[in-house]
Amino acid sequence: MGDTEASYFLPSRENGVNDMYLHLGFTAPPRLTSRSRVSLVWALLRLRHPILASHVTMHDYKDIRFVYNGPASVEEAIDDANRNLEYKNEKKDDLLDGYLNGPRTLSNERLSYLIISPTGSNDSMPSPPPSPRDNGNCLSNNHDILICATHFIGDGMALNNLGNDFFTLLGGPNDEAALRHLLKEEWNRRCNKPGDVCLPHFVRLIVANSVSDLGIDAFRGAASRVDFQNVQRKQIGGQAFPKQSGKPRHTVIRIVSIDEDRTKQMLKTCKANRVSISSAIFALCNIAWARASQNRGELPSLMYSALNLRPNLRAEKALNDSYWFLAIGYFNIILPTFLPQSKDLSKTFWHRARLAKEQSTVAAKSPMIVSRSRLMAEERGIRARAWAKEDDDKANGVWTPPPSSTSKAKTSEVKVPSTALIGLSLLGNLDGIYKHLNYGEIKLHTLTTGSRQRSGGMLLFGYTFVGKLWINIGAHGEKFWEEVVAGVDEFLG
Repeated sequence: MGDTEASYFLPSRENGVNDMYLHLGFTAPPRLTSRSRVSLVWALLRLRHPILASHVTMHDYKDIRFVYNGPASVEEAIDDANRNLEYKNEKKDDLLDGYLNGPRTLSNERLSYLIISPTGSNDSMPSPPPSPRDNGNCLSNNHDILICATHFIGDGMALNNLGNDFFTLLGGPNDEAALRHLLKEEWNRRCNKPGDVCLPHFVRLIVANSVSDLGIDAFRGAASRVDFQNVQRKQIGGQAFPKQSGKPRHTVIRIVSIDEDRTKQMLKTCKANRVSISSAIFALCNIAWARASQNRGELPSLMYSALNLRPNLRAEKALNDSYWFLAIGYFNIILPTFLPQSKDLSKTFWHRARLAKEQSTVAAKSPMIVSRSRLMAEERGIRARAWAKEDDDKANGVWTPPPSSTSKAKTSEVKVPSTALIGLSLLGNLDGIYKHLNYGEIKLHTLTTGSRQRSGGMLLFGYTFVGKLWINIGAHGEKFWEEVVAGVDEFLG
């Protein structure tokens, strides 16, 4: 593993922190969701993306490896898919609660998992719900599916691309015999080679993009580190939700969806104010926190988000054989916490949305984006390994606290606070990923995504899907969420 993978893997070992999920609600005839058909599709995807079917071995904190044992036959590939496929008769909310708050579903030996509830539930249906459709003597029923994967093998974009591929195969014209033929061809191409160990391309990908292998001369390396340190010094944040220390982790999903016509109007409003909906969501969170906390705002609010680095990858086949890999950086949006005395905050809201847009653009288009991302990954890797060793030592009863310093080192530099208020995952227009016309009789209507959180963790998602704007949060901040929803009505219309 590289530093980024390790920074997600090491904290996940105890209780699955950051394990991702993608929930999709859909209607389909029961014949398309039979276990025999789903297992063929799942087996095919696990062959095309071997990291989904791999496991992890940890030799030490700096030597953590993905291990892939390719199936010896087509039947073994199907058996493996079935072992990582479960049918449940549960409502959407129960599926999510079990995954987020129950025993961990994934593990070092199981990096991906599929859960299907064939009967589905009314609470995942759109409002008003569609009537069951008669497709040639076979009604389409509601279903819920949960695609689960560890965060250290990929990101949200990989998860949604997998969702699109899954439904393209599941709802496509191929019957089970044709799907089995596709599976056999894939197995022959990848695994049925004498003397070949079925080594997937993702292993070479991870090595090729190792963060520690900067591959640059000493001067550029020094300049990159100075730039990185200067950027880090500017990351000022002093706002945080109350700590939940001592309380058991319990994530509650809150979600709001905006109908298609209203979403179109909101997008027009954002365009008229020269921002994207993503920038507007940063401003929503900023205003919502100021109102919910009634903070006087001496220190600004810092919100973090992921940066997609896939456009910066080299154009090589090995880097495009599978979309399951981690290629993300991070950037922060820093906004004032105070609010003006005026009751009409519209001008303040749009001004802060434009500030968020400006900061996002600077981060994404910086010529230093690659070096900054590499050095941030290196820093995150170092911290994750140190914390993991401390946790392991405490568990084994051998940890000793570091000696306390008796004298403070003299320095002219004052360390500024850099506390993050909340993380935002703004996925954009997911209808650009989901090719709905390719799904045949399957109709998607609901999408919810997120991950298992630490106690007190806060992560908000924003995206458009089936023409609607969706905002969801997995958190404990009820007053904050109420202010976010109120802000949608007040500022976006």
